[in-house]
Amino acid sequence: MPSVKDMTTTASPAPSPMARLVRQLGIDTQYVLLGFPLGILTVALFMSLFFTGLGTLIIWVGLPILLATVMTARGFATLERARIGPVLGRKVPHPYYKKAAGNGFWSQVLKPMTDGQSWLDLLHGMFRFIPSTIAFSFVITWWAGAIGGLTVLLWDWSVPHPPENVDLPELLGMGDGTFTRVVFYFACGVFFAGTLYPVVRGAALMEALFARGLLSGVNELREQVAEANAAREVAQQQKAAAVSAEATALRRLERDIHDGPQQRLVRLAMDLGRAEQQFSTDPEAARATVAEALTQTRETLDELRALSRGIAPPILVDRGLQAALTALASRCTIPVDLDAPVAERLEPALESTAYFVVAEALTNVAKHSYANEVQVSVRRNVSGLIVSIADDGVGGASVAKGHGLAGLDDRVRAAGGVLDVESPAGGGTRLTAALPV
Repeated sequence: MPSVKDMTTTASPAPSPMARLVRQLGIDTQYVLLGFPLGILTVALFMSLFFTGLGTLIIWVGLPILLATVMTARGFATLERARIGPVLGRKVPHPYYKKAAGNGFWSQVLKPMTDGQSWLDLLHGMFRFIPSTIAFSFVITWWAGAIGGLTVLLWDWSVPHPPENVDLPELLGMGDGTFTRVVFYFACGVFFAGTLYPVVRGAALMEALFARGLLSGVNELREQVAEANAAREVAQQQKAAAVSAEATALRRLERDIHDGPQQRLVRLAMDLGRAEQQFSTDPEAARATVAEALTQTRETLDELRALSRGIAPPILVDRGLQAALTALASRCTIPVDLDAPVAERLEPALESTAYFVVAEALTNVAKHSYANEVQVSVRRNVSGLIVSIADDGVGGASVAKGHGLAGLDDRVRAAGGVLDVESPAGGGTRLTAALPV
């Protein structure tokens, strides 16, 4: 698996809220103003081409006309997807179009005609003038009201006015004269300017969301379904890996208990029974037997402690991953070069998985690698934890089923991570586990 590198980027100064507002206002305005003539053009073009092709379809002339209409609608749809990206604040993905299976003429002609997204593109081209006209009317009205009202002093003198007895401000009960009229128009300009951004933003979003629904809505829904199915498959794989890892751990624990503490306890019971019989006939022999039983008890306790460390190491729970790995490295029979600067506490499941990755890897190194040194590295990055164990042994390790690392691979996958093993024959082994936070 390729090594994970922390990427450092130099962030440019963020624009001020006012600058972002002005920029978005300009984007929305140009989107609506350009959308209106495009809407008029597409409705005239597609309506004429579509009904011409439909009417002449019976004599086959309409088929190439309909094909040209559909392909032209695709072109306008591609342009519209590029235009609505800045309005919505994100790039609109290009949808999937059906491709012809062969190179034949009829295959090339008929395949676009059977593509649902192509007809949605055509439908958008035919009816986009409706939201475009509504949005254009609002945007033009608000910009004209804001600019005209705020600049009333620059043009009021040049406009002829009706006689004072029919002056508009006077009819509205606001007094008479030029001053009242200017104040009224300026107040209207302030209102339009104050509501300019939300009105223009709403108009642009109405038009853009209509386009997005027809031009990429079905494709986005299809991608969401695919992502949900992929996530479900990953969850099922993780569940299966967790069950497999748990079963492997239970079998190993059962074997270790049977081969170790259970055999010692059986011997301990036999020694104590023999000592009980020896107390009346040979006290010295009974005393020696009890001393040997005490030794067996201490060894059994040591084995039980070792097994408990394999289930839930107390030092990992109490002091964290760094201390637990230090203790693990000190018990290894091969010299370990430990590089684990992870001092902060992590999620318990993440710490436990990382610990068992290192523990199992060191156990395999001690048993099978014939290595002289082991390097253990644990690094934290933005996405999780990278655990790497490398030795200079004979190599040949594998995560395939039936090998020793298969259970470790199941444990890592159950945690949502990925395990990679590089182990050429005679070239040592490097085991890398990427564990997500």
